[in-house]
Amino acid sequence: MLLLILLALPLTAGLLLPAARGGRCPVVAGVLAAMGTLVVAVAVAVERPAGQAPLLAGVPAGFGVDGLSAVLVVLVAAVLPACLIVAAAEPELRTGRFSGLMLVFTGAMLATVTATTLAPLLMAWEVMGATSWALIGYRLDDRGATRAANVAFLTTRTADLGLYVAGGALLAGGAAAMALDDTATLDGGWLHLAVAGFVLAALGKSAQLPFSFWLSGAMRGPSPVSALLHSATMVAAGGYLLLRLAPALEAAGWAGPLVAWIGVVTALLMGLVAVVQDDLKQLLAASTCSQIGFIVLAAGTAGTQAGLLQMVAHAAAKSLLFLIAGLWLAALGTRSLSGGLRGAAHRHPAVGAAFTVAALALAGLPPLGLWVSKDAVLAAAAATSPALYAAGLAAALVAACYSGRALWWVWQPAPDNGPHRMRVPMTATAVTAVLAAAAAGAGLLVYGPLSLHPDPAPHPGELAVSAVLAAVGLLIARRWAARTPAARPPTPWLRLEPAARRGIARPVLRLAALLARADDQVLARVPERAAHAVLTLARHTDGHGERAVEGAVSGVADGARALGRAARRPQTGQLHQYYAQASTGFILLGALAVVVIVVR
Repeated sequence: MLLLILLALPLTAGLLLPAARGGRCPVVAGVLAAMGTLVVAVAVAVERPAGQAPLLAGVPAGFGVDGLSAVLVVLVAAVLPACLIVAAAEPELRTGRFSGLMLVFTGAMLATVTATTLAPLLMAWEVMGATSWALIGYRLDDRGATRAANVAFLTTRTADLGLYVAGGALLAGGAAAMALDDTATLDGGWLHLAVAGFVLAALGKSAQLPFSFWLSGAMRGPSPVSALLHSATMVAAGGYLLLRLAPALEAAGWAGPLVAWIGVVTALLMGLVAVVQDDLKQLLAASTCSQIGFIVLAAGTAGTQAGLLQMVAHAAAKSLLFLIAGLWLAALGTRSLSGGLRGAAHRHPAVGAAFTVAALALAGLPPLGLWVSKDAVLAAAAATSPALYAAGLAAALVAACYSGRALWWVWQPAPDNGPHRMRVPMTATAVTAVLAAAAAGAGLLVYGPLSLHPDPAPHPGELAVSAVLAAVGLLIARRWAARTPAARPPTPWLRLEPAARRGIARPVLRLAALLARADDQVLARVPERAAHAVLTLARHTDGHGERAVEGAVSGVADGARALGRAARRPQTGQLHQYYAQASTGFILLGALAVVVIVVR
């Protein structure tokens, strides 16, 4: 029952809210529904219920909460009300459509993390993709946002085809219920095919290389959308799926190392992309790809608890940073660090202090949350491969550089011609303070009731090395922040989108045009020629066959009339003729009987 309430509450409220009139009503109703979802999520995390419902013949819809999904359920439900409260500071977001989409998206995400079989996960995954498209393109008059929503949707949908491949492999391999835990038990090629499908879908949803480019355009959406989708939900869904399937990755053999290297390379390269971004939201987006890369690295090295800890710490810090970026955009009308955001922290010290805590946490500075989680991931990498560990340390250094660069700009002296003070609602300020505390203390979860104890745990020496690297990265950023060449917007991230257009979109379109031409010039002629043959046969039948049929019918009729005339001849009405006819008949019958007896 608790699971049903958890899923039904945000979905039902989200479907009803678009009918609400503007003003405070949809905002208040959305926040109340979000808070109610959070309360139910906490109860679900404590009780950890599980159950199944019939869906198709032999294919149940399974839902359940365990140690992994319990953390995600609370995390997703906790970020939602914070995003809705801060979104109320922007007049264009005080609508039932916005609150409803956010609630439906959250309901789909909750269904994704609690699904234990592939069928409901796939349905929730699709709803999540559709609502993310609507949220990124929320501003209907912004063609850039609409295009970005289309790119994000098509890119992730392309990768999502892997889930259908995985489902087919599960069925063919004998896992008729399509339980996610059954993936590791498949035999032979079905195991490798299912794992390949899951990995493809997860990398696309989490914006890992080579799919990272869609997240850049997604920043055209409202900042509260970015805070929800790109901190704890959509991009985290891929990482969660890989953590859930870590035993299957290990069973496949090749999948674990591949996933680990994709994660660490994404963390390093997208961190370098973040370093040169002048647009704050672009910096945060690239850093999201980078930080999610650590979660993917943990999944590839069987560091499930470390990856989960990283997911929580990153969600707390990144949701706060995105929300503050939205507040600054609404107040100052810019996202440029070297432009209007120069000195933004001075104009509202409370928000600036929260931004500082989150940025330092993102840099991995002790004792903040990401310092512990990142080192837990690196400890799992070190136990697998020294090369992975070294690449992870390099990515951690880069993370400190881009975090420090953002801090340096927002704490510079504010220009004289800029606004002296920002207008930020008290409710939004309170939310930033709560999230700052969460970002600072996320590392304490290793000692809390959730028991997120990474195995292997980082050694004190590894923690010290990581702390030194974070400090060095911040010092580098402080010295070179103003000299770092900023990318000119909208410079593509590593030119991945143009490469995708040339390497995938154009060949697919050309193939589609070729197939359409073949359909028009080859396949379409088959029914045309068949139709022509039928018409020719019809004309032939009409010209010749009809006369033959009419002649045959006329012949039958003439024969019937002749037989009728012959049958009337014996009917003379004279008794002696009838007697003669009967005698003839009896003689014939007697002769027939004699013949039969003789033959026998």
